[in-house]
This record gives sequence, C-alpha cells and structure tokens, in this order.
Amino acid sequence: MSFQTGLSGLNASSKSLDVIGHNIANANTTGMKASRAEFAEIYSAALGIGGAGSGIGVSVANTAQLFTQGNLKITGNTLDLAINGEGFFRVQATGEEELYTRNGEFKLDREGFIVTNAGYRLVGYNTTEDGVRTGLNPVALQLPTGGQVPPRVTSEIVLNANLDAGAPVQTPLASPLSNEQKAYGTALNVYDSVGNAVPVQLFFVKTGFDTTTRVATWSVVSEVTNRDTGTVTSAVVGALQFDDTGTPVANVPLNINVPADSFGTATPITAINPIAINYGNATDGYTLTQFGSKFGVADVRQDGYQPGELTSINISETGVISARYSNGVSQAAGQVALSTFRNTQGLQPINGGYWAETFASGDAFDGAALEGRFGLIRSGALEESNVDITEELVNMIVAQRAYQANAQTIKTQDQVLQTLVNLR
Repeated sequence: MSFQTGLSGLNASSKSLDVIGHNIANANTTGMKASRAEFAEIYSAALGIGGAGSGIGVSVANTAQLFTQGNLKITGNTLDLAINGEGFFRVQATGEEELYTRNGEFKLDREGFIVTNAGYRLVGYNTTEDGVRTGLNPVALQLPTGGQVPPRVTSEIVLNANLDAGAPVQTPLASPLSNEQKAYGTALNVYDSVGNAVPVQLFFVKTGFDTTTRVATWSVVSEVTNRDTGTVTSAVVGALQFDDTGTPVANVPLNINVPADSFGTATPITAINPIAINYGNATDGYTLTQFGSKFGVADVRQDGYQPGELTSINISETGVISARYSNGVSQAAGQVALSTFRNTQGLQPINGGYWAETFASGDAFDGAALEGRFGLIRSGALEESNVDITEELVNMIVAQRAYQANAQTIKTQDQVLQTLVNLR
C-alpha cells in the first residue's frame, strides 16, 4: 500500500510550507537568515538481497540556513552596526554564555555597556587611546558615559615652521625681548595637571651668522604668562644652528620650563619634567627650517588638554569606537570583536536571532573587521533579512502543489482499495 508513501510526502510538504512561512514572517527581521527544507528519498530493502528496494516515500533530511549577505539599510544611528562579510557579532548572554548574531541593533544601558535588545552585552577588545588593540581576550565593551575624561598635563610641543634666512642678526638679546626681536614668533596654551590653560609664546631671534661656514644661529626664547597675576617670565630655551642647506646642524634639545607660580595649587611643570619642543630629526626630516622665504608657522600643537565630557561616538570600518569629548579630544574606547566558524551550518539557532556554538560548527575564530574573512563594519546601517519574498511565494506555490499531489495519491490509493474490497 502507498498510503505511507503519500503520508510521508504530505509531512515533507507541510514541513516545507512551515519553513517558507517562517521565512516570510521574518522578511523584515534584521540580520535574519532564510532557511530551506532539504529532502531525502526513503527506500525499502529486503534482507539478504543486494541493491535498493522500492521507494517508500520522502523525509526531511535537514533544515538548512542560508548565510548569504543581506542588503544594508542606512539608518543614521551610530550604534546600528552591519557586517559586510562573513563575521558574527559576539555577545555575552545571561550567565556569561556567549552567543553570536548578525543583528546590529545595539543600544547603551545605564552603565554604558553596548547591549542588544535582549540586554546581551557586545564583546570587543581593549585598545590604547590611538585605537591599537592591547590584548586578545575579548571583554564587554563599555563607553565612558559616567564621567569626564581627566585632564592631561602638556609634555610636548610639535613645531613646524620656517625661519626667514634673510632675517637680520640682532644681538644682544634683550630681557625682556624688544619689539624688533619679537618679529618672529607663535603662541599657544599649555595645560597643567588639573587642566588649567597657561599662555606660552615662542620667539625666534637670529643672533649670529658665520660668513665662512655659512652657519646661522637662532635663539629660541619662551615667555610664560602667570594666569593669576599676569606676570611674564622670559627664558632662553636654546640655540639652533642652520647650515647652508637650511636645516639644523644637530638635534639640540629645546625644553620649556613653566614657573611654579603659573599653576596656583596645581602640580607645576619644572625642570625635572619640562615641555619638550619637537621639531623633527635628521633621519625623518626637520620640521623647523631656515629657507629663503618669509617666516611662517605651518603647525604648532601640544599634547595636553582640559577635562571634558563625552559628546558623541564614532565607529570605524575596523570596529574601533572613538569617543569625542567636549574639550575636542577624541580617544578610542575599544574595538568590536567579530567571529567566524569553519562550519556555519553547524551553528544552533536560538530565539531572538542568535546562534550558539556547537561541536558541529567548530570553535569560533575571533578577530576584528578587515582582518581575514571577517568583513567590515558599517556604522549607521543595519543588515536586512536575506529573504527574497518573490522566491518564497513561488516556493510556496510549488510546495502547495506538491502537498495536493501527495493528497491525490492517497485518495487514488483509497479508491483502489475500495475497488478491491468490493470485489465479489
């Protein structure tokens, strides 16, 4: 009798319709991966007889997920993340269980952790302020939303300028400098240990020129203004010599000593910890030169800053999270971790759009975006479901016809059986 054959076909077609219905129901679910029912034939075989017996139906061999790339939808929300590649976001579920997802709808909780809609914490790597990964052990990413970034005392000034080779020699140096000796200079603020800004001026005075060696000497003079009293303290930082090519003859240390009374109760920058002026070197090239053009400062900056509060974040294609503060400082606050698997079909689907690692999937390979096959991260975008509605509707029609055809085989078998029963 072929009742069981037709029944197996009904069950298989019904399962296929279930899978198609699940796909259609999740057509708008972020990061969802479509599934398909895969069928296998069933044969009977007589004991002791070689070869396959007659076919007795069909079974559902597997329900496979299709891990193809979904379209990216722009949202403009910084914490919406989409993976363009093969990686998975790694999240910490309740009880330190680790799950994986392609749904990048992340938010901040009250403690500053980046979490999913289910409250699972996004995992990443600790980094330096410049975004360099500091370890290989992923941790839950937490943004500094609960306080200020502390101030940093100035330790270095980077200077890029050109001194006019045709400038006149002016000696001796006056104390304080005369107006003529202040013709070439620049100004900036440096910061003490509590973030107070201290005005500093740097002046460059040509104090000598050797007509034989064609070497020119320039004195570098600093003037520091006491922010409380307004008193100006002048000091010679050092003397630089330039050869006939317009570059320094040697790397002469230039250090600014800020008087203690400029800082009030803050820790002063003394001669023990002066501010170094970085003007390049012979190997990489000097940024302080003496050429036959007008004096000009191309760049002057220092590494100190005031305290600041978090104002915004930005996430790069490599997953590095940059936090911007009200003092204009940007610092890396971590890097999003991604994971891949040798066999993604072996992952166990979990409610909510998550997958769990299994023996069949193999261990997770951890890394970051733009490394190997992990892909890249798009901030302000989400990966849409990879369900093709048109294809699913066509599949639904095919599955429905297959269901009807199997039902017809049962009906036909019933008619044959009825004919046999009615024989006299």
